[in-house]
Amino acid sequence: MIQKTKKFPLAIWIFMGLILGILAGIALMKTPEIAVQYIKPFGTLFLNLVKFIVVPIVLFSIMSGVISMKDIRKVGKIGIRTVVFYMTTTAIAVVIGLTFANVFKGTFGQISTSGLEYTAKEAPGFITTIINIFPSNIIDPMSDANMLQVIVTALFFGFAVITVGEKGKAFADFVESANAVSMIIMDTIIKFSPVGVFCLITPVVAENGASILGNLLTVLVVAYGAYFIHMAVVYSVAIKAFAQMSPLKFFSGMMPAIMMAFSSASSVGTLPLNLECTEKMGAKKDVASFVLPLGATINMDGTAIYQGVCAIFIASCFGIDLTLSQQIAIILTATLASIGTAGVPGAGMIMLAMVLQSVNLPIEGIALVAGIDRIFDMGRTVVNITGDAACTLIVSKAEDKNG
Repeated sequence: MIQKTKKFPLAIWIFMGLILGILAGIALMKTPEIAVQYIKPFGTLFLNLVKFIVVPIVLFSIMSGVISMKDIRKVGKIGIRTVVFYMTTTAIAVVIGLTFANVFKGTFGQISTSGLEYTAKEAPGFITTIINIFPSNIIDPMSDANMLQVIVTALFFGFAVITVGEKGKAFADFVESANAVSMIIMDTIIKFSPVGVFCLITPVVAENGASILGNLLTVLVVAYGAYFIHMAVVYSVAIKAFAQMSPLKFFSGMMPAIMMAFSSASSVGTLPLNLECTEKMGAKKDVASFVLPLGATINMDGTAIYQGVCAIFIASCFGIDLTLSQQIAIILTATLASIGTAGVPGAGMIMLAMVLQSVNLPIEGIALVAGIDRIFDMGRTVVNITGDAACTLIVSKAEDKNG
């Protein structure tokens, strides 16, 4: 009798890729150009494959999820619950970020602010934001990977299929088939995650390993401490209270997506793996197909923490003490900006510029943190995608209770 060898779970392989990538990055710190020229391209190739399948996954999974609900009112109810959860946790995240930064601001290193230059991208106005949600044609959202517009497109078609009834059955069958095909492609790409993670993390460590040992180390530690507390406290309490799930089980189930998010710094890029993780933990497929793509676009808890920490840090560097009213303004601005900048390239920097402007801090201060933004981004992406998953499981549980 031939004994079958036990296969390692994907999370173990991804973890091994992450650790080996960090070690390789440390080894190449003196010659980072090797990592950039010969290793990074394979990481970019893997990320391109992930991004390639994300639009079909979002488009067909949301359409499939909406059609399977068979009730527009049910979609609206899930949508309201999702947005309320995201807005609430984002507001809490900014408070945590500000609290941590205020407690530890005395330890921030003194950094010269002379000669700072930073040109902020223009943040979209309220009316422009509303207009930009709705695509002018069906091709542009998919070619530009504008996730908010892709979601709106999927919702329109999903609602139409429900409304038209029997005549929409052929289209519904096509959507279900296309969704199944997209999932197979996604599963194939995800099998290369360990190699992709290795190739993505190695050049980051090789290029930034030395620089984070300088004056910016403290602000990074503060930000990551706030990231950890938000996940360990807010998400744990929410998961335990509303999804009746052990936080340990939740974080254990999320490990493959967390490691992918950390190495890729892309919420949208992690979406396929996040879908797989939440469904394995018991999330309803139709709920996950709707809540996760929406969260990957508008949920920015990690980014909100980053805003709070960086605002206090930049103010300290310029010798400015922010008042309580100014910090409340930061909370409101960051919470609303998380949706206002959804789908905008470089949303983190745009949000930070908006936050600084809201309390009259010099936008040039962004230059202080821009050099290590990628390292901030790795942590805040982990928080963002974990929040998406927590919301998915909570909403899914609520739907189970309601029949």
